[in-house]
Amino acid sequence: MLGTVSELDIRLIRVFLAVVEAGGISAAQTALNTTQPTISAQLATLEARLGFRLCERGRAGFSVTPKGQQFLEAARRLMAATEGFRIEVQHINRKITGNVNIGLMGQIDPVANKKIALTIARLRSEHEGLYFHFTELSSSLLEEKLINGHLDLAIGYFWRRLPNIDYFSLFQETQIAYCGPSHVLFDQVGALSSEDVREHDWVWPSHPLPEMPVPTSIERLTALTDSMDGAALLILSGQHLGFLPQHYAAKHEVLGQLHPLNAEQLRYEVGFHAAVRHSTRQHDVVSAFLAELTAIFAADSIVA
Repeated sequence: MLGTVSELDIRLIRVFLAVVEAGGISAAQTALNTTQPTISAQLATLEARLGFRLCERGRAGFSVTPKGQQFLEAARRLMAATEGFRIEVQHINRKITGNVNIGLMGQIDPVANKKIALTIARLRSEHEGLYFHFTELSSSLLEEKLINGHLDLAIGYFWRRLPNIDYFSLFQETQIAYCGPSHVLFDQVGALSSEDVREHDWVWPSHPLPEMPVPTSIERLTALTDSMDGAALLILSGQHLGFLPQHYAAKHEVLGQLHPLNAEQLRYEVGFHAAVRHSTRQHDVVSAFLAELTAIFAADSIVA
């Protein structure tokens, strides 16, 4: 009787199952790619290992003995369990586990946010052991946190191109110059030119902005902020003009609190990117997120 099941036993059991499935030794030759005498010898070896006869074979034909029938059922369960084990091990090998620390600029376009959420949903459905931690920061701090290893990946507007960081294009954001109702120019909004707005105070980002020339003299840039909410408050106060993302300002436009100075001329586009350090990009969890994220944004841009 079998005390342990060896690799040899597994091979012999597979031979027995193939013979039963084919309905006889002769019929099993093709499936097993071997000769009838070899199959007979392998069955005899298995029976010797078990201590009982599995099947009758001879002139009278092939048939499974009662004990052979019980063994057949047990053997099928064993093979099913073996296959299940193999699949499970492969599945484990495909699983990605770990934490992804992601930095985001605040107030990202809701359409873009939905795509980021879709990325998370797809990865979590396939890799339940994958966890995400999000931190909202300005672009300059995003790059700083990437470099010092506090973030694995960042999504935002990056005006610099640091040599040890890889940048992957995701989407474009439209920025438009706005005016509040109490500003002296509010009655003329819609068709104002660059010359019309040059002599008024502006709120401006504290970082370089290569996509848009400064609309006034340095002396007229009387407020510097990277806070979108802060810029909006200054514009709403009626003391400053300034640029805001079109998607962000839309809610204020509906309430009549803001209006574009000239939506066709006083506007610019900024590109948002996913940024990762060279070394971090090699990590499985970061690589998987980056691949899914860029694929989702690329697919939508192709459709568009």
